[in-house]
Amino acid sequence: METARSGKLAETVYAALIRQIEAGEYAANARLPGEHELSKIFDVSRPVVREALGMLRDDGRIYSRQGAGSFVVGAQDDLGLAFRPAENIADIQRSYEFRETIETKAAELAALRRNDASLEQMDALLRRLQKATAGGTHREDIDFELHLTIAKASNNQYFPTVLLALREQIAAGMKLHGLALLSPTGRLEQTTDEHGAIVEAIRNRDPRRASDLMRQHLNNSRDRLFGGSLLDLRL
Repeated sequence: METARSGKLAETVYAALIRQIEAGEYAANARLPGEHELSKIFDVSRPVVREALGMLRDDGRIYSRQGAGSFVVGAQDDLGLAFRPAENIADIQRSYEFRETIETKAAELAALRRNDASLEQMDALLRRLQKATAGGTHREDIDFELHLTIAKASNNQYFPTVLLALREQIAAGMKLHGLALLSPTGRLEQTTDEHGAIVEAIRNRDPRRASDLMRQHLNNSRDRLFGGSLLDLRL
């Protein structure tokens, strides 16, 4: 009963903070009050506040900087960064190329800089991904949130900013990748295991392995989507 009550209180705090953010009470990149202050504002315990903040991070509404607190994520226009939509399969291939350069470094830094809170977030998302896999479904939304959480764990706001700006383009690739995974020759369990291996390398503070596994995962995902035969993108 206590756990259920705590969860409902966290949802209440989460909803209230969403309303405040959408009303402009906290602008893009503004720092939210700390856990102690929020617990006083909402008259709840700090674990409840921590859970609500975790929900906001999972939704991409806030990001955390180690030792600095939680900050509001703005819309793409607020971030001053936007990419044109993926118009064809060649753009999806280009997206994978670009992600490899960004996300391998983010995974490396995450292994060096992650804290317990970011690791708990990764574990929670990984469990949700494993549950979906066990049910024979691919959840590209959870997939993206896990990649975003790894980028945030780098404690370098430029990595999650780029991923959020690329969210629609990445989603297009992940959706097609998910369809490939659900085909008779698909490898749904393999891609989930790849995510687990990346998280484990980050847990073990092994930056080289985290980077290598992220590169391998992105290349494997691309190859599963393209059937191992890439487009010729020469000018």
